[in-house]
Amino acid sequence: MRRSAGERKLADFLRSGAQNPSPMPPVNDLRQLLQNLCPERNPGTYVFTLVPDTAGIDRTLPVATIREPEGTTLILQQEVADGLGLPYTYRAAWITLRVRSDLAAVGLTAAVATALAAEGISCNVMAGYYHDHLFVEVERGEAALRVLRRLSEGEREG
Repeated sequence: MRRSAGERKLADFLRSGAQNPSPMPPVNDLRQLLQNLCPERNPGTYVFTLVPDTAGIDRTLPVATIREPEGTTLILQQEVADGLGLPYTYRAAWITLRVRSDLAAVGLTAAVATALAAEGISCNVMAGYYHDHLFVEVERGEAALRVLRRLSEGEREG
């Protein structure tokens, strides 16, 4: 059976071991997840913008892309969106939870969102293969980090 160039490229990537750069197994237990959140703010300010079509936009520029019937949401560094002349209304700090969370874990998003909501901090959550990513109002980024660290410390002490 002949494989396409794309299939060969994927097979080479998987054989290289690059699909599992994290030596830690994914964590599924909620208490362990919360104890090991390790929230880290990524540098910069990020924005959500809606485009009807991604043609002409370099695929490597967005941090994330979400396709919906109404259009495609791009999450970009603010400087990139400004350079492309794209409109936006939400400016965010991007926080990565460094714990390697299992995609099937139950309760992490709810616990994090509840802790942030108690402090009046809005939160947009995205799951990556290895980590969860939070986008909070840029002005509340440091406050969100404090809340998340307190949540994690409370679980370690509890």
